[in-house]
Amino acid sequence: MARIHPTAVVEPGARIDPSALVGPFAVIGPHVVVGPACRVEAHAVLQGETILGAGNRVGPHAVLGAPPQIRETTGDDAGGLEIGDGCWFREMTTVHLGGAPGRLTRVGSRCMLMAYSHIAHDCVVGDGVELANGVQLAGHVEVGDHASLGGLAAVHQFVRVGRLAFVGAGAMVSQDVPPFALASGDRARVYDTNRVGLQRRDVAPHVRRRVRTALRMLLTAPTVAEGVAAVREAVEPCAEVDELVEFVLASRRGVCRLVGGCR
Repeated sequence: MARIHPTAVVEPGARIDPSALVGPFAVIGPHVVVGPACRVEAHAVLQGETILGAGNRVGPHAVLGAPPQIRETTGDDAGGLEIGDGCWFREMTTVHLGGAPGRLTRVGSRCMLMAYSHIAHDCVVGDGVELANGVQLAGHVEVGDHASLGGLAAVHQFVRVGRLAFVGAGAMVSQDVPPFALASGDRARVYDTNRVGLQRRDVAPHVRRRVRTALRMLLTAPTVAEGVAAVREAVEPCAEVDELVEFVLASRRGVCRLVGGCR
């Protein structure tokens, strides 16, 4: 049997792995699935069609699976929430269900959501993502693997933050942040590559140089097509440069402008 504190409220139908722990005054709804070795701490609330993988930790007063904050949604017509393995949702974090039946909010594995951070409906958050205190993701935001967002940063709906990007504290992000980029400000602008993040992920120095050159070309060209053509002509191909080019080509909201570095 799972270790469930006697003051916790676990509604019939909830599926809790025998190795999980549920703390005092936690509330778990009837459609929730809690995977192996999860820890649901005091006063946490798990609602809706929410599935937690293995080894997740849900901190005090965190709320996972609340209805989306959409005027037309009653809560009974929401979608689901899927969470991978090994994430830590610190105190007061909130993650909402998909905005309609059949739609999902997804959080990958090994993510850290610090206190008061928020993931809205229909977001897709990759593996190893870090959201510092008070980060706010609006609906339909996509965050790539191992991206980091500094405290109090906010991301506009439908914006994408690429893999291994770093968004500075307090940034207001209204356009896409490319992979491997360092962005900050209101409105957010790209200042350089995320050198520290690339080094920590053991990206080779010659690849880091190619990415830096490609990022500058893409973000200073008069048009996307001209930037892509310049990169393909002047930068030796590699997987990271290809990823950067494809990200820019797929942008619907436009990409943050370049300021300063990447020379």
